[in-house]
Amino acid sequence: MYKNIIITGASSGLGAALALEYADTGVTLGLIGRDRERLKKVAEQCEAKGAVVKIGIMDVRDDEIISEWLEEFDNTHPVDLIIPNAGISAGAGGSLDKQKLLREVFAINVNGTLNSIMPVIPRMQQRKSGQIAIMSSLAGLRGLPSCPAYSASKAAVRFFGEGLRGELAQDGISVCVICPGYIDTPMTQDNDFYMPFLMSPEKAARKIRKGLSLNRSRIAFPLALYIPLWLLACLPNRWTDGFFARLPKK
Repeated sequence: MYKNIIITGASSGLGAALALEYADTGVTLGLIGRDRERLKKVAEQCEAKGAVVKIGIMDVRDDEIISEWLEEFDNTHPVDLIIPNAGISAGAGGSLDKQKLLREVFAINVNGTLNSIMPVIPRMQQRKSGQIAIMSSLAGLRGLPSCPAYSASKAAVRFFGEGLRGELAQDGISVCVICPGYIDTPMTQDNDFYMPFLMSPEKAARKIRKGLSLNRSRIAFPLALYIPLWLLACLPNRWTDGFFARLPKK
């Protein structure tokens, strides 16, 4: 179904797993990341599965560089699917270093998502085809005191993706919002608390691929975590503030 796919944050974790999930003969992958050596290893694994791979060593915060790279890729390989997966996390805190990190969370998770898809959207609109997979999180269902910046950034891209789905449907473009729970990646491996329903990136990638193939508006998993969080998010904050305040902090 997909011939030309772009994935950001593809050098490790879920991004690498998604690259390997889609790698196949006849598929061209555009893999973007900041770590050259790790990205090259992922590219080699994808090529071993028959895919053609173009790598871009760049920071998604640099809108000019990523825009130029995306347009060059799309000129020769019209993008069918783009997954702006690059993201970082940060917890609560008040130090100057922490404040800087919180701003970086928004710069990468929100601005980086916009930088990764905006250059491609007009081209998809001209072709009247394409799919955009916005990477949100179950943490984006409700503001969490344990990771307020991460939670807010993922809520922002979730709302953006949900709105964009309706806006671009008339152009033949589908937009799906992905809301995973805990995935065993370098981001979560720093957590020193219990993470319920922790999932391997390979299993998460398979779930995402299935959801995208069905054009689901929201791909949220695992259900055992999604449903309770969704229900709690529906309740008045004064009923749930105490519960969320007791969650372990990053």
